[in-house]
Amino acid sequence: MENLEEKIAGASSLEDLEKVRIEIFGKKGALAAEFAKLKDVPGPEKKAFAEGLNRRKAQLQALFDARKETLAAEALERTMRSEALDVSLYSGLGEKGALHPVRETMDRIIDYFVALNFAVESGPMVEDDFHNFEALNLPKHHPARDMQDTFYFADGTLLRTHTSPVQIRTMLRQKPPIRMIAPGAVFRRDYDLTHTPMFHQVEGLVVEEGDKVSFANLKWILTDFLHEMFGEVEVRFRPSFFPFTEPSAEVDISCIFCGGEGCRVCSRTGWLEVLGCGVVDPNVFKAVGYEGVSGYAFGLGVERFAMLLHRIPDLRSLFEGDIRLLEQFR
Repeated sequence: MENLEEKIAGASSLEDLEKVRIEIFGKKGALAAEFAKLKDVPGPEKKAFAEGLNRRKAQLQALFDARKETLAAEALERTMRSEALDVSLYSGLGEKGALHPVRETMDRIIDYFVALNFAVESGPMVEDDFHNFEALNLPKHHPARDMQDTFYFADGTLLRTHTSPVQIRTMLRQKPPIRMIAPGAVFRRDYDLTHTPMFHQVEGLVVEEGDKVSFANLKWILTDFLHEMFGEVEVRFRPSFFPFTEPSAEVDISCIFCGGEGCRVCSRTGWLEVLGCGVVDPNVFKAVGYEGVSGYAFGLGVERFAMLLHRIPDLRSLFEGDIRLLEQFR
């Protein structure tokens, strides 16, 4: 039992201290050997002998615990020193990130219309035929359905081909006045330089009682919107056809690449098509049970706007995750 304190104090590592623990406190250690002698101690002396051993054990345990705490702290300090990182070597990690160009473009579009008190509405991506087609004046076998190559499921549901079903759901849920946009992902079976199977749209709808809403209101707000997005470009409205609006129009802006002079991007026309719009067809209002109202709707592709704003030539590159493209938007 001699020199046990010195052995504890002399342990230079946690491994050495563990060996000392076994030597002192183990089943075959020094203390166990001393307690084994208790059976040979005469009766009157047993109590004093046991009390002395317990005091000795407590003293050694206290010394052991203190030494273990000291060695553990020293080991932690050595580990922290050996694993320390020079953060100055990684200054690049502190550079500011950026939104994906599609997300950034969508946010700009949403911000514009929210500032004009438009509500932002959303709906399911898996739709039924009524909300995606029939309520939008696209009955079965309508030729315009061929313009939207659709992903169908076995039960007859489909991946929505536009965000217009959100307009239908909003009108079924509430009465006019309605002033809303519906941003979100849509799906069509198409894939080339300017089309992908999944892309994003922002569609808008305004409905008022009576004849308060006209094509003139639509023309003003879209012209102001396009000036906000692209600067002082020229804007023109061309007659077009959409089943859910009448009259309908395609909206063009003067080419931002050549200033309207004519170039490869605008096919030498000086104009770029950017969105579609029109006055809501009465059949759409009839499908949702509206009477005595007027309204207009519009829709645009977010990727199309992102490509024009950031001069991106291939739509597919927006979805490939190529860091060489994305790092340009920091």
